[in-house]
Amino acid sequence: MTDWAAFDNLHALGVPVAGVPASATPSYLAPLVPEGTPRVGSLQEPDIEGIAAAEPDLVIVANRSRPAYETLRQLAPTLDMTVDNADIVGGVKASLAQYGAIFGRQARAAALTAALDAKVKEAREAAAGRGSGLVVVTNGGRLGVYGPGSRVAWIYDALAVPSVFAGVDDGDHGGDAISAEYLSEKNPDWLFVVDRDAGIGQEGSARATLDNELIHGTTFWRKNQIVYLDPAAAYVTMHGVTGLMRLLDQVIEGYRGGA
Repeated sequence: MTDWAAFDNLHALGVPVAGVPASATPSYLAPLVPEGTPRVGSLQEPDIEGIAAAEPDLVIVANRSRPAYETLRQLAPTLDMTVDNADIVGGVKASLAQYGAIFGRQARAAALTAALDAKVKEAREAAAGRGSGLVVVTNGGRLGVYGPGSRVAWIYDALAVPSVFAGVDDGDHGGDAISAEYLSEKNPDWLFVVDRDAGIGQEGSARATLDNELIHGTTFWRKNQIVYLDPAAAYVTMHGVTGLMRLLDQVIEGYRGGA
């Protein structure tokens, strides 16, 4: 198991795992990892030797660990569960269905999928008619923006939140770099914030980065329409059903608590 979203989905299905990543453990998943579970390298660099020594029945790679696929498949049966960010909700449901079929958890997978569909519907209804949105990422005191097709595309696509721009180059870890002036000019009704620093286990910077005079004049700041997304779920495990449900709950709560 070289991916936290894979662990998330398998745990939700009741499937035990024989190893988990050694880095960027989401706080909401940490208590679910059985004590003594082997750690098999970082998200980007699985411990090939350690995995080989464990002689697993199945190895799972995904978005960050997939470069190791060709090496790992020579050691054991290996499954690539990479999810396309352009359809995260669909990808999570497909992952649940595939795991359910492999491990005989079809009924549980169907129940989780139904719950996810209901939560997406609830969030979409909460967002309807509430104005435009923008997803930003903070990273070491810098601001970036995420758009359709990114790791947070579900906010625009699945929830039909209108974006304030037509396109953005957000392939980097910190999104497409922007400034406070950009936020002031675009002035979205809602701001969704991903704190990358906190997401990878460092000290968070989001609230301090956004606290300046230019941003204080925006609609989202004046109306307190800022949703701080769970950093680990938004940056690391958005392809896991528990992580995505957690994010959807935060969006729903944000809209219900906004002006």
